[in-house]
Amino acid sequence: MTETVLIIDDDIQLLLALRQRLERAGYDVTTAATVLEVEKLSFTHVDHILLDLKFGEFNGLELIKPLKTRFNPSKLVVLTGYASIATSVAAIKAGATDYLAKPIQTAVLLQSLAKDAVDPPPVSDQPLTPAQLEWEHIQRVMLAHQGNISATARALGMHRRTLQRKLSKHSPIKQ
Repeated sequence: MTETVLIIDDDIQLLLALRQRLERAGYDVTTAATVLEVEKLSFTHVDHILLDLKFGEFNGLELIKPLKTRFNPSKLVVLTGYASIATSVAAIKAGATDYLAKPIQTAVLLQSLAKDAVDPPPVSDQPLTPAQLEWEHIQRVMLAHQGNISATARALGMHRRTLQRKLSKHSPIKQ
């Protein structure tokens, strides 16, 4: 029997690329670009879910538990272009089985879907750089303020536009 994958991402180009890659690998893939599209799905089980962390106006972390309850996947993988230790811990605590940074190589994605147990990520002996420490701190404060940019900027003592510029840059943390 072919394994099923539900991909939930608001980036249509990435959604189509992931669909094509997984279909070539032999998966039966369904996609959703909005929460409304997810709600309209008639099936109640999928083997795997790929979930974008920043899903439109939603925080993907808030969707993990309802998705797991409704679809009962064996794997729920959170994908993000803004990887941080704070959000990875929050995703795993919420019930995600893996947390991967975008852009994602097909081999890494297939390995995540294929593995039987969740392996802890390797721990680096290298200390974090100042840019990485700043990124982690911003992510923790943002998580504490439920992703609210204005509240996070006030808590960090910086202008909202400055925070948005910092967030628009790619994460300095290497995966």
